[in-house]
Amino acid sequence: MPTPRHPQTVIIGAGPAGLTAAYQLASRGAPVSVYEADDVVGGISRTVVRDGWRFDIGGHRFFTKVARVDALWHEILPEEDFLLRPRMSRIYYQGKLYDYPLRPLNALRNLGLREAAFALGSYLRARLRPPRDQHANYESWLVARFGWRLYRTFFKTYTEKVWGIPVSQMPADWAAQRIKNLSLAAAVLDAIRPGRNRKEITSLIEEFHYPKYGPGMMWEEAARKVEKMGGTLTMNATVTAVHRENGRAVAVTVTAGSGQRHRLAADHVISSTPLSTLITSMDPPAPPSILEAARDLRYRDYLTVALVVPREFSFPDNWIYIHDPGVRVGRIQNYGSWSPFLVKEGRTCLGLEFFVFEGDDMWTKPDDQLIAQATAELEALQLIRPGAVEAGYVVRVPKAYPTYDQHYRRNVEIMREWLAEHAPNVHPVGRNGMHRYNNADHSMLTAMLTVENILDGTEHDVWTVNVEQEYHEERLTSGAGRITGTGRDAPMIPRG
Repeated sequence: MPTPRHPQTVIIGAGPAGLTAAYQLASRGAPVSVYEADDVVGGISRTVVRDGWRFDIGGHRFFTKVARVDALWHEILPEEDFLLRPRMSRIYYQGKLYDYPLRPLNALRNLGLREAAFALGSYLRARLRPPRDQHANYESWLVARFGWRLYRTFFKTYTEKVWGIPVSQMPADWAAQRIKNLSLAAAVLDAIRPGRNRKEITSLIEEFHYPKYGPGMMWEEAARKVEKMGGTLTMNATVTAVHRENGRAVAVTVTAGSGQRHRLAADHVISSTPLSTLITSMDPPAPPSILEAARDLRYRDYLTVALVVPREFSFPDNWIYIHDPGVRVGRIQNYGSWSPFLVKEGRTCLGLEFFVFEGDDMWTKPDDQLIAQATAELEALQLIRPGAVEAGYVVRVPKAYPTYDQHYRRNVEIMREWLAEHAPNVHPVGRNGMHRYNNADHSMLTAMLTVENILDGTEHDVWTVNVEQEYHEERLTSGAGRITGTGRDAPMIPRG
């Protein structure tokens, strides 16, 4: 009796979501073909290598509350290739470093009693006379809870650096998953307001696993295993069209870097390419209203300037958030604190992260000018002495972060509904694929559930993954010591 034929699946993108789907399909004997437009796997979770230095783009802690994702990480990568690393982050503001997670005494010492008193007064005024419509936007939500003074000091500058739009134009639903009692504001208020209920204590994870040569090590190994199990992976190849017939996708057109094209039949398409790109690649085209929604999605782009300095300028943090409005850098990583295997003996590498829009003045600036600017800003922050930088490298990442603006939810819903009706065998997964601020673990979970839907006939709703309001790295402990919540991570916006 012949065995049932597995469906042929085409996967667009070889980042965490795409390679997880490919690994799950190949391990079950299902035919799978992966196409990646870049020459490196891993998406934003890649490890960039320049002259023997290794850079983690954005910083990737391997910590999850999803047990099956954790099991898959350790199935793909041998245990000896993981390091157990300490977690440490701080906030830089007006020449001082604030602990993160925040400690009241540290916050008060840095602020000073006078400024803390002003903050308390502002807080009390906001509580007595909050903005009329607290849900009009993110700014109103914040001011109603923390007052104008703490808002301007610890929320406005960094948030606008990251997203490039005024906080007053960000939707209020951005807040619930990102600002809780971990914020610097809450730490200050804890210290100066009486009657604080301390039966429940929120903390961040204190250590995490990390591949010794960076996050790309995980996805390079996943790619090797996919091919060993019979899947195919083609680099420098872009899926430029998804062909539809009779209400389903039936094939894709792949364009290689040389410009050559070929058509490949597909029973299913799993897409981690930006949702807007997927919609505009449909053949025949989606209706104008759907294309308009796709074109209206926004993204934030990103570049890192990595500077080689003597080890004496190392610091223990994985990264430091820069709230100083006098510089454009938003966050500084110390790659040596992620793994000693990323750097070289006697040196470390500091990665200055700039959040930009593709085509703006920072994006188009020549590398040597970016290196000079990053060096000047690092010196202005007094994190290095003048002349300490020995070398510099620039890495640009387009469409690094999907933007939540006032229209994103409506646009995504319009495209979801159209796909469900006109191409139900096209499955968006991952961060850009779903235009959702997923971390790698939740991106992987959307891929795992999608594979089960394809092979097992289950009906998982992948759009419900990562909708909890708990912070992904929180551990909420009750008086009995119980840890609750599964949550999600928003690493680009610290809560304070």
